[in-house]
Amino acid sequence: MHKSRLSTFVIDCKVEDIDAAARFWGQALGRAVAPVTPESGNYRELVFSASEPMLLLQKVSHDSRIHLDIETDDLEAEVKRLEALGARRVQNRERWWVLESPTGQRFCVVNPQRGPLTDGASTWK
Repeated sequence: MHKSRLSTFVIDCKVEDIDAAARFWGQALGRAVAPVTPESGNYRELVFSASEPMLLLQKVSHDSRIHLDIETDDLEAEVKRLEALGARRVQNRERWWVLESPTGQRFCVVNPQRGPLTDGASTWK
């Protein structure tokens, strides 16, 4: 058995200045921008409550879009479960998988991002 849940809404930004993009989205959504750390790289996080999915901005080279992340305690089991529903693997990105839904939307399956998968997580066999 493994668990999974919606983790993050990722706003992919094809921009030169990810900080300006983070300021815009923070103000648009009424969220503070989390402090930038040396590990932030091309990512900026908006502050969220523990009961909400994370809001993350990512500097990208492809067209701007929004995608979601599903977090799981068993990456391979969750990817196989989603493949059985019709998703297909697109790319393995070191610590996560990019998948595509049967309707063409790309999304990621990632390791836990918001702590233990207890609240709001589904259990799968």
